[in-house]
Formats: sequence, C-alpha cells, structure tokens
Amino acid sequence: MNDKPILYSFRRCPYAMRARLAWMISGMTCEIREVKLSAKPEAMLEISPKGTVPVLLLADGEVVEQSLDIMRWALGQSDPEGWLQREDGDLIARNDGEFKQHLDHYKYPERHGSDPLEARTKAGEFLMLLNARLAAHGQLVSKGRGLADMAIMPFVRQFSAVDRAWFDAQPWPDLRAWLDGHLASTLFASIMLRLKPWSEGDAPIAFGAAHRSE
Repeated sequence: MNDKPILYSFRRCPYAMRARLAWMISGMTCEIREVKLSAKPEAMLEISPKGTVPVLLLADGEVVEQSLDIMRWALGQSDPEGWLQREDGDLIARNDGEFKQHLDHYKYPERHGSDPLEARTKAGEFLMLLNARLAAHGQLVSKGRGLADMAIMPFVRQFSAVDRAWFDAQPWPDLRAWLDGHLASTLFASIMLRLKPWSEGDAPIAFGAAHRSE
C-alpha cells in the first residue's frame, strides 16, 4: 500500500506524455518514477510484466496499465476543464492504430523494412483530417482542449520532429498552429521535466499541479 499513486513514465514516450498531461490537469499529486527502457526496474515489472510505460500503481494496489485508461482514471477523479466531454474514441483509435503504424514506419524504416516516404504520405492523410477538424473548431472536438487533443498531440509532435522543415511546408496550417500552441503551453512544459532514471531506494519525486509553475 502506498500513500500516493506511483506513475512509471518515460519523458519522451508519447503514451506516457498523454498520461502525464491528464494527471497534471486533474490537479492530483502522485510519485513519478522515470524509467530507463533498457533497464526497467523490477518494481515496475512485478506489477506490470508487459514492461511498457506508462503504468499507474494506485494507493490501494490497483494497477492501471494503459495510457488512455490512466487518462480516464485521473480525469474521473477530477476534470476541471471538462476533458472527458471532449473525447472522440474513433479518432483516438485511428491515431493509435493506422497513424501510429505509419509514424513508426516513417521514423524507423530500418526496423520495419519500410519505405519512409510512402509511410509519410499515408500518415499525412490522417493529418489532413485533423487539420480539417481544427479549421472548424480550433481544437479536435470543440473550442476547448480536451482528451482527444491531449491523447493525439504527442504523436503529432513525434511525427513533426522527424523532418520539421518538411512538416512546416505542408498544407495544414491549422494543425501546425494547434501543435505549436500546445507545445508552447505551460501545461506541456510542466509535464516535460527531466528526471534521472529511478532506482530502488531513491527519494520520492512528487508530480502534479501543486508543483507546476504558472
């Protein structure tokens, strides 16, 4: 049993980013443990043998292993901006399915034996859809940021970083403005803290809105 929930995370992982975004906006506090993916801590593997981040260990011993489930759990406790009202399950599923596959084939062609330009073109079809949504609403579901935006944005960030000059030259100005706005936000800055990988016996590091600078 723990006094506070424990969130196992990895700074650059888009799945972990979206979990941290929801946790931060919820206003709750947890202990955060940065994971070195090449040397995953036994404490994490004992509660989640799948060995991927994020993983949330609740104070009562319950384990939440999927990033979207962590987002929904945190927002189910406290949702001050109404993110749960701005969720689009079909759009998120398309992001996590076909777009993520094309993203991986674009970013890591040597791992997948893929044609990165073909993968980039296919990924761009989804990004054009997002651009059309954003042109209409400013955010993916309505005018305010919500769960759909924060579940998808880290993956668009990862895609854009492969070749930012190419990304900026594409006909999706609303997508660029949306991405850059979220990347420049206080919220995003607050979840991108740099931590050394956690080891057994390390002092707890608190993570939550109480530690966010406005």
